[in-house]
Amino acid sequence: MTAQRAPQPQDASHAAMSPRLLFVEDDRKLSSFLSRYFTEQGYTVQTAHDGAEMRAALAGRRFDMVVLDVNLPGREDGYALARELRGDDGMGILFLSARQEALDRIVGLEIGADDFMVKPFEPRELLARIRAILRRIPAPAGTRPADPGADATGPTPPRAGRLRFGEWQLDLATRQLHDAQNRIRSLTTQEFNLLSVLAQRPGRILSRDQLMDLTVNRTWSPYDRSVDVMIGKIRRKIGDMGPEYHRIRTIRGIGYMFSPDP
Repeated sequence: MTAQRAPQPQDASHAAMSPRLLFVEDDRKLSSFLSRYFTEQGYTVQTAHDGAEMRAALAGRRFDMVVLDVNLPGREDGYALARELRGDDGMGILFLSARQEALDRIVGLEIGADDFMVKPFEPRELLARIRAILRRIPAPAGTRPADPGADATGPTPPRAGRLRFGEWQLDLATRQLHDAQNRIRSLTTQEFNLLSVLAQRPGRILSRDQLMDLTVNRTWSPYDRSVDVMIGKIRRKIGDMGPEYHRIRTIRGIGYMFSPDP
């Protein structure tokens, strides 16, 4: 393995200006590859190989995104570590796992991860997904550097303002959901993305494939229930209860439709 050269002054300046990624991966060969590849793409990268190393890295600095392997040594797997991280709404989480079952993706999204990618993977696809998540996750104004290599022709962020439906207000600028008393209700990054996509297209039927493309930039398969899982969580949080849903309506065999005034 080639030793990494010592950081030069210009490297330090670049590191201060680039998004920071933390890869938690016990496969040291893969970990080294990810560090090299994403550094070459303009990111500041740090690696950890278990939960203890992850906590040590997080104690020393802030990261814009953590990429977690599900299968890690010791008692803590990636799911357990993600639960610790989920309190930070300004940090993205992506699972990278050899597990291919739909249930694993559902569990990851239930915990609050932004995406789930299966090994083996194409590095350029992982890069595209990380860029998509970084564009969407909230961050304090002026605290996140511009994404290196981000496509200026990519999706346009939603315009600033509030969408009102019933007693709820969805603030697109701060990415927050407010109730009738103007209290902030908790939404994960993906839940906010999905609700905002629906709320900005009232009365329009959106297929699961469209929703996946608009929220996480990937296609839906008939065996992927992640959209349905997130819809169920959003319904519970906004009080849209069955047996007949009024706010987010299921259009059988097609997808979902949002009704601001059911």
